[in-house]
Amino acid sequence: MLPYWFFYLIPVVLTLLVVDGRRLQLTPAFWMVLGLLFSVFIGLRYHVGGDWNNYLTHYDNALGKQLFEVLANGKDPGYAFLNWLSAKWGLEIYAVNLVCGAIFTAGLIVFSRQQPDPLLAFAIAIPYLVVVVAMGYTRQGAALGLLFWAIAYLDRGQFFPYLALIAVAALFHKTVLIMIPFGVLISGRGKLFRVGGVLLASYGLWDALFAQDQERLVSSYIDQAMISQGAKIRVFMNVLPALLLLIYWKRWKQYFQNALFWFWMAVVSVITFFLVDTASTAVDRIALYLAPIQLAVYSRLAYLPLFRGRQFNPGMVKVFILLWYAAVLFVWLNYAANSRYWIPYKNLLFL
Repeated sequence: MLPYWFFYLIPVVLTLLVVDGRRLQLTPAFWMVLGLLFSVFIGLRYHVGGDWNNYLTHYDNALGKQLFEVLANGKDPGYAFLNWLSAKWGLEIYAVNLVCGAIFTAGLIVFSRQQPDPLLAFAIAIPYLVVVVAMGYTRQGAALGLLFWAIAYLDRGQFFPYLALIAVAALFHKTVLIMIPFGVLISGRGKLFRVGGVLLASYGLWDALFAQDQERLVSSYIDQAMISQGAKIRVFMNVLPALLLLIYWKRWKQYFQNALFWFWMAVVSVITFFLVDTASTAVDRIALYLAPIQLAVYSRLAYLPLFRGRQFNPGMVKVFILLWYAAVLFVWLNYAANSRYWIPYKNLLFL
């Protein structure tokens, strides 16, 4: 368990040294080193994650095959291509995991750097999004990293890069396509143009990537009522920051840009809580892509005047949030039903 705590404590210690974001110079070189560390931590893991054997099957299916065969048989063409390339070069599953881990980490860093407290945002992601998602669900981890990157563009009012990155993310896991409609929620002119772009992108990507699997996915996630253990807890982790945003919505939109996007992220997060008993796995997949709301809300909480125009002490807010996520990591490592697949942590570099 110690490696997980070590990597959680890296941003925790650093962010506690930073009160207002200026006492520690967070240079691009710093973020590159941090990104490299976490990419290796995620990507060169050895027999870690509940779906490890399933991903080995993806790789084995690419051995000795032509690219068109692999793409035709693979569910997600981006991930299938990585397996084919790694098999062709004899790099095994580790090259695939390393690339996917780097994609996730890069997106997380780009998103975190746009928050008022970048290191706090990064630390918040570790207990669940890094340890569980990026190290357990490789394809969705890559898709989530690209979604982080897409939201960073959307926060700057850049609509087409958002759509393009969602399209690339869908090559790793099709379910991320549910995030396309959020692209219309940025402020500024051209809303009808954005609506048209979203409709065209949704139809085109759905037809290209989703249509052939539509019946299978509906049958698996809804008709057969697939059950995802711990889905309620993961959905609830989105609901808490969502409620904070909705309660203080008037102040939020005064201080932060792209407020409408985060408002609807919060609304959908709350709705998922009431649907999780109906189709837990389907809702769990949706909730995964709503998880950026945790980073956005908690990293901005200390800078948002809540009561009579006053804000909490930033240092105390940080400590409270970091203790909460430390508790999340502790409970998951010690009591989660599938945590045994993560323990002990092993890395290819140290075998």
